[in-house]
Amino acid sequence: MSDPAVLHNFIGGSWQQSAATEFLDVTNPATGEVLSEVPLSPAGEVDRAVQKGAKAFQAWRRVPATERVQFLFRFKNLLEEHFEAIAQTITRECGKTIGESRGELWRGIENVEVACGIPSLMQGYNNEDIASGIDEHMVRQPLGVVACITPFNFPGMIPLWFLPYAIATGNCFVLKPSEKVPSTSAWLVRLLSETGLPDGVVQMVHGGRAAVDALCDHHDVRAVSFVGSTAVARYVYARATGNGKRAQCQGGAKNAAIILDDADMEMTGRIVADSAYGCAGQRCLANSLAVTVGNARGPFTEVMLEAAGTRRVGYGLNEDSQMGPVITHESRLRIERLIGVAKDEGARVLVDGRDRVVHGFERGNWVFPTLLDGVPRDGSTAATEIFGPVFGLMHADSLDDAITLINRQRYGNMACLFTSSGAAARQFRSEAEVGNIGINLGVAAPMAFYPFSGWKDSFFGTLHAQGRHGVEFYTQTKVVVERWPSAWTRRF
Repeated sequence: MSDPAVLHNFIGGSWQQSAATEFLDVTNPATGEVLSEVPLSPAGEVDRAVQKGAKAFQAWRRVPATERVQFLFRFKNLLEEHFEAIAQTITRECGKTIGESRGELWRGIENVEVACGIPSLMQGYNNEDIASGIDEHMVRQPLGVVACITPFNFPGMIPLWFLPYAIATGNCFVLKPSEKVPSTSAWLVRLLSETGLPDGVVQMVHGGRAAVDALCDHHDVRAVSFVGSTAVARYVYARATGNGKRAQCQGGAKNAAIILDDADMEMTGRIVADSAYGCAGQRCLANSLAVTVGNARGPFTEVMLEAAGTRRVGYGLNEDSQMGPVITHESRLRIERLIGVAKDEGARVLVDGRDRVVHGFERGNWVFPTLLDGVPRDGSTAATEIFGPVFGLMHADSLDDAITLINRQRYGNMACLFTSSGAAARQFRSEAEVGNIGINLGVAAPMAFYPFSGWKDSFFGTLHAQGRHGVEFYTQTKVVVERWPSAWTRRF
């Protein structure tokens, strides 16, 4: 086997070897194979990328919006042309099934499509004769150089939550991808460069905390976008805003589903299992808890037992696999430890996914679907984001009680309700204190033209990713009040 390739940064329109002295292995989570080495770039390389972006911005901001989006049209075509190769890259370095990788990439492409509408989306407004002979206008202008720090779990989709809107509105963009999954981002940047996009408009710098800090501190970076854990989201938000920047920082989650006894249990179990165990539970919209109400407890527990016990776990490039591994060996150990904590707190382990392997892939980071019953309301398991294929059952006497359980959470990313009652659904969507609501849905993922909302400790900022929020985040408003005296206005 040849030595793994060392990945390069993309700065000023060219691929450049990093001067880093530290490198990390990029490993296939299912096979243990080292795919590449990623540099932990020093702050000086971040500075060089930002300076190139600041220089490119002076010309890029003046390119008409109708011309800027032509690069995105070409980019969309290239993403579709290389769709399968990119999806396979996502699976190799992230571990999810090939079907999940394809779905993720389509979601990203949808954001490129929406950003192609920037000539309309970033329009301002105006009034004539707000006073005699005086007109007033509001226009949107780009910020300058903006940065994005993305996580491992959606390496194809999440950069596309931000990048298309940023460059379509006239900004220059610096991407710092997760060091666990850098090759997917390299695909995106490579295809962008093939569109003829001017040098310096989009750059990519690999790295760890030093690169993150450099982006948050750099005086020429005007805005920072982040997706990751709540602890790091809070840190990035505080550091970026403390340096006078805009920031939108998506954090963690503990998403619950309320199951009423009038729900279609077969359908509900299938949907909830896909939410809980899809992507091996490593997504911020995974259902990780269910609160069954009244007589729903027995039937729903039965369908989840079946779903957890029969899900096919395997290498994601095998088309029949329904769930892949978790991202790292350390993640597997952490998840298994938290299953033990849940048991110690009094939960019953109905299906145990610990200490399991997939034949032929013994080096993989395998945690099989796990089902916990009787998760204590005041235990740590009910409040901890496990970020793995672990699903807990809690029980309540009424819908009011179940909503109270959800609202006491520190997180507010998503909550779902399964019912055939319109009245119950209306109460739930009004009272649940979360940013994304699902009714008879297990993953309430907003379409690209809606914001990816999050409340409480799931989000820091005011404007979310995607759609109009993305346009507003990446533009600043300018109000112009003007008078042009004329013979006609002097008469009044």
